[in-house]
Amino acid sequence: MSPARSYYEILGVRAEADEQELKRAYRKLARELHPDANGGDPEAEARFKEVTVAYETLRDPERRRRYDLFGADGPRAATGPSDPFGGGLGDIFEAFFGGGGGFGAPRRSGPRRGDDIEVVVELRFEEAVFGAERPVSLRGPVACGACGGSGAAPGTQPTTCAQCSGTGQVRRVRQSILGQVVTTTDCPRCQGIGEVIEQPCRTCHGEGRLLDERTVEVEVPSGVDDGTTLRVTGAGGAPARGGVNGDLYVHLRVARHERFERSGSDLVTVLHLSMAQAALGAECMIETLDGAAEAIAVPPGTQSGKVVRLRGKGVPFVRGRGRGDLHVQLVVDTPTELSKDQEQLLRQLAALRGEEVAPPNDGGFLSRLRSSLG
Repeated sequence: MSPARSYYEILGVRAEADEQELKRAYRKLARELHPDANGGDPEAEARFKEVTVAYETLRDPERRRRYDLFGADGPRAATGPSDPFGGGLGDIFEAFFGGGGGFGAPRRSGPRRGDDIEVVVELRFEEAVFGAERPVSLRGPVACGACGGSGAAPGTQPTTCAQCSGTGQVRRVRQSILGQVVTTTDCPRCQGIGEVIEQPCRTCHGEGRLLDERTVEVEVPSGVDDGTTLRVTGAGGAPARGGVNGDLYVHLRVARHERFERSGSDLVTVLHLSMAQAALGAECMIETLDGAAEAIAVPPGTQSGKVVRLRGKGVPFVRGRGRGDLHVQLVVDTPTELSKDQEQLLRQLAALRGEEVAPPNDGGFLSRLRSSLG
């Protein structure tokens, strides 16, 4: 990662951005850069990892505070040979601004949380409108079946770490210009888990998880739209040696429909009428997205462009009951290929209405008309 770009620049947010701004920026970039959406492009994958590192750092208040103070290398970057406090400046900040334990007793870190997983799922138009259950194939860390995710060989159990007494943290006492400072850090022996494995599982080598493929059934609620992201709690990656699984984020892409368009919770479609139907009126049938036919009363003298609304035939509301409406736009089609009898009848109608029309087979009239339009 280039040191010239800050995590804020990578995410495209202000340094004062709150949690919601960070999340929106990350979700947008993650959808654009995710490997599944870029055909495995190495550059996109590298940027995706860069964005993820930036977001994971800034979303956590403590890690963000340290980053703002010391940059990407954390508080240890501020400690060097010229440090007048003998390497204790970072510890002073940890003690006074909350580095895990401060002046109080050490706390237990416990098992880690698994990584979140993001996927892109393509939906048919009807699936987005009416909902669906979709199997999603994932490849990621899953709990080891041989050891049940503990990391210990079958028949054995992890033991309490002797160095931290199971707290996952160790205390350090240092002298500084401010007096005695007590700080806590993750135990180096158990990496903050509080337990150690004497006999690692041979299947996962003590990790408690394996890389494997699995299928998750995702319930898509009715009414979702293109660009919606679903969160499936606990369906993400398994953590090392037990703990809580991460979450699965499903980004939805909805295909277009050949006859219907969506406008929020409403649907829009077109019904073609003949000239006679529009002039004299008619009762026409139109098939809704549900598959059922609905009758539409076309009043005499209907003009092209008139919109008829069918209430409750649109998209179900995502939150709450009810549905939007179906808007049917009426389009009057002008006949193009007429038989002699049809042409004669139209001429008689024009004569009765006093309308001037082109004489039969008048090539000169058509040429003049084309010239005036050109």
